[in-house]
Amino acid sequence: MTIRCFREVFAEVIRDAGFAEAVTPFIAANAGVDPMKNAELRGADGGRQPVCKVTPQFIGKDPAALRFCLQRIKAAGYETADLNCGCPYPMVRNKGRGSGILRTPDILEKMLAVGCEVMGEGRFSVKTRLGVDRNDELLSLMPMLNSFPIRFLTVHPRNARQMYDGECDWPAFDKVASVAKMPLVRNGDIPFPPPKDGDRPLGNTLKYGDRPRKDGDRPLMIGRSFIRYLGRIDDIDRLIVNYIKASRAELYGDNAVLGRMKELLAYWKDIPRWRRLWPVIKIARSVDELLSAVKYT
Repeated sequence: MTIRCFREVFAEVIRDAGFAEAVTPFIAANAGVDPMKNAELRGADGGRQPVCKVTPQFIGKDPAALRFCLQRIKAAGYETADLNCGCPYPMVRNKGRGSGILRTPDILEKMLAVGCEVMGEGRFSVKTRLGVDRNDELLSLMPMLNSFPIRFLTVHPRNARQMYDGECDWPAFDKVASVAKMPLVRNGDIPFPPPKDGDRPLGNTLKYGDRPRKDGDRPLMIGRSFIRYLGRIDDIDRLIVNYIKASRAELYGDNAVLGRMKELLAYWKDIPRWRRLWPVIKIARSVDELLSAVKYT
């Protein structure tokens, strides 16, 4: 959801919300495929995009392909990168990518070695889950992860088979935190605005070597709950129109734009205003019908 087009249209809201860094939706690290041609990274702006600092995230299992991708983004000015070791979807993990790479520690170790070598100490981070089948798998990998100068480790405290069902296992997260030598970032089922207990969205105060002063001071990576929050803001009508305009300029055909907008609006269907409109929105056959349904002009 938080693609570059989204970040650019909602830039002011994102900044006001306190986010100082965005991690892109994952980009496939495939041999011979130039990541700079991806819409997320178009233009050699080195992550200096309107919203905040941007860190490209890659997914894959080929260390040579990852090296090529990281060299390309580093040459374009990007200073940090992230490895997706958490995507839970079966079509991804069954190919040994995303959370599936947790099943092949030897490949994961090679990917981490490449990432830390190319990007440099404290400039390569990892996003992961507690495991694929069990919640103790990540814990068993921590000695290997601790051997690298990782910028931070983002942990979603579910296993991959859970997808997004069931409860987050925060006690298992705490066990990982008790042995982690790198900063940990909390992710998963975190409301927005976040609790006022010292937690904060992932910001520019986090750097390699940092340690939280207390558990509640850990940085947060927030996605879906922020998207749901947008449906409640006062200026959302104008921003929706702007997002449609920007999407029309980026995508081919209104059907693609309509699909993007329905995916976004579906996050708001439990909010009173949108609950009334959702039955009409979900059957809209064109962007104009959708706009008419929500009474935009």
